[in-house]
Amino acid sequence: MAGGRRSRGRTTIDDVADAAGVSVATVSRALRGLPNVADSTRRRVEAAAVELRYSPDPAAARLAAGRTGTVTVGIPALDGWYFSTVVAGAEGVCRDAGLEFQAIGIATLDDRDRLLDDDHHLERRTDGLILVDIAIEDHQVESLARRGIELTTVGSPARGRPVVGIDDEDVGTMAADHLAGLGHTRIGVLEGFLGDPLNFTVPQARRRGFERALSDRGLAISDDLIADGGFDVDGGQRATAELLDRPSPPTAIFSMSDEMAFGALLELRLRGLTAGRDVSLLGVDDHEFSRIVDLTTIRQPVAQHGQLAASLLVDSLARIDDPRPERGANGDGTETPPGEPASIGLHGGPVHRSDVVLVERATTGPAR
Repeated sequence: MAGGRRSRGRTTIDDVADAAGVSVATVSRALRGLPNVADSTRRRVEAAAVELRYSPDPAAARLAAGRTGTVTVGIPALDGWYFSTVVAGAEGVCRDAGLEFQAIGIATLDDRDRLLDDDHHLERRTDGLILVDIAIEDHQVESLARRGIELTTVGSPARGRPVVGIDDEDVGTMAADHLAGLGHTRIGVLEGFLGDPLNFTVPQARRRGFERALSDRGLAISDDLIADGGFDVDGGQRATAELLDRPSPPTAIFSMSDEMAFGALLELRLRGLTAGRDVSLLGVDDHEFSRIVDLTTIRQPVAQHGQLAASLLVDSLARIDDPRPERGANGDGTETPPGEPASIGLHGGPVHRSDVVLVERATTGPAR
């Protein structure tokens, strides 16, 4: 065993390199299972590591590689079921990949700009960024790429980068078709984040699909039957009270989230009204409590959005670590990536869209 770099105390990667007679870089590649290491060399490195009881220091390895080993997810709010469920899905994938994970709130455009500004040096704190329903400018995408930060998004697209989500106009269309198909002609809408500083596009897209589907049936949304529910329970209850106090209240309500629909159910119960009999109510998401309250809703795979966005990001980071293609299950040197994109979006990035499904329960019924 060579002794030139033998350390005292904790065994280092230098010690393993000396013992195996190879470079530190070769030790790193061999122990991480990367290609371009001969089998005999890999066995020699592994034997030296076992003999010396070498335990890699992940933080030191990442530092030596110029990497932080961390993925960051940026969300408009740290509370709320939708955002927390996306974060949970992403965190599980990153944990399985051996990456640290952090979530940060981005409530305003100023928050976003400060985080992404070159002077903030985000590259010193993260290798990858997932933005959830946060619009990002083209020059910011370019800045992240220049600094070596990988990017995927959920909801809002970023030029040239993968985006995960659903077709929100289809959600609005599905809601209109269901409620109008039951004979409802005076339908209220619970929106959210009107005048939102982050330009949250989901409500606008769902409303476009809703209005278009009603128009195809010769119907229209009445301006006095649109209320801002803020995408939470309390807001949903307040907004429903506004609608029910109108001179001509709605016979059905399209709530753009299940959480607002829960608030609507509370208000209906306070007034002695029954959802599905007196007023039909339809939500979006299929929240874990929706089946408990028997809420008709449009299901989207929220946790899977976080999982897929993180998988795409982890895959990008792995390609940076080892740009050589590996022989995959296809047998031709290719491997089908996770979540094959359905299309290329207007921003030039692959779009990974999930299907939505109407789950009909007790809170919708024929117009009386």
